[in-house]
Amino acid sequence: MRLVTYRRQVADAASLGAVVDGQVIDLAKLGDLAGVDLPSSMLEFIDLGPAAVSATSELLDSYDGVWPIGVSTPLENVKLLAPIPRPRKNIFGIGLNYVEHVAESSRTLDTSKELPKQPVIFSKPPTSVIGPGDAIEHNAAITQQLDWEVELAVIIGTRAKRVSEEVALNYVFGYSVMIDMSARDCRRAGQWIYSKGQDTFAPFGPVIVTADEIPDPHTLDLHLTVNGVEKQRSNTKHMLFKIPTLISDISAGITLEPGDIIATGTPEGVGAGRSPQEWLWPGDVVYAEVAGIGSLRHPVVKV
Repeated sequence: MRLVTYRRQVADAASLGAVVDGQVIDLAKLGDLAGVDLPSSMLEFIDLGPAAVSATSELLDSYDGVWPIGVSTPLENVKLLAPIPRPRKNIFGIGLNYVEHVAESSRTLDTSKELPKQPVIFSKPPTSVIGPGDAIEHNAAITQQLDWEVELAVIIGTRAKRVSEEVALNYVFGYSVMIDMSARDCRRAGQWIYSKGQDTFAPFGPVIVTADEIPDPHTLDLHLTVNGVEKQRSNTKHMLFKIPTLISDISAGITLEPGDIIATGTPEGVGAGRSPQEWLWPGDVVYAEVAGIGSLRHPVVKV
C-alpha cells in the first residue's frame, strides 16, 4: 500500500488515506462503510501492527476500483502532509553511510577519511518535519551554509529491542523519502543536532510505501536536483551499513517503537563536498526522489 496523510480542504483535520490508481481513499470512511474499525491517523494505523496492513490491502482490493460515494478524492485535489506530521520521538539520522560521501566529507568538513566502524547516529527533533511542498527556511542570521541530502527513510512498525540483523527487516513498517537539510556552519564541538535539527530541516514524504511492496530496500535509485540541476544520484545498494545493521545497532541500546523513523544516510554530491562549495539560498528549489516511493519538491525561503 501507498499511505498518505492529507487534507481535502485547508480547514479540514488531517486524514489517513491510501493512494490507489490516482485516487486517495479515506481509510476511516471506508472502514465505517465496511464495518471495519480503521483509524484516521498514520501512527494509530502503524500501532495496529502487521495484520492491519494485509487486512486493509484486502479490503481495498475487494472494491476493484469502484469506490463508495464520498470515500475517494483525486490525488491532485488534496493537500499532502508529512506521512507522520508529528513523530513521537526524534528522527534517527545516520551520518557518513555511503563510502563516497565519507570521502567528500573528509575533504571539506571535520570528519575522518576512515570509514566508520559503527553507524554514526544523530537526531532531528519532531519540529524539524515538514510535508511535501512546504518551504525550507533559510535564516541568514544562523547559517550561510545550507546544504541538501537525499535519503531513504525507514519507518519502524514493531517494537524492536536488541534484535538481530537476521530478523531486523521484519520490524519495518515501510519506507519513505527524506531530505536531511543541514546548516554546515552550525555544528558545535562535533555535535550535529543544531546543524541538522532546525525547523523545516526534515522534508518528509510524500507517502509511506509498506514494506511488503519493497522486498529489497537496497536496490533503490535516489537522486536530488537544485533548480533542475542534478547534484546527487546513487543507489541504496551503496550503503555502508545496510538497514538490518542500522536497526540492530540502534535497538541494542535504544528501543525502537512503532512510528520511529530512521533516515539512512546520503550519497555523495552534497554542497559541502563540491568544489567550489555550493549552498542553498532563498529562491532555490530542491527536488529529491527515491525510485518506487516518490518525490519531494521544496522551495527555499527567507525568514
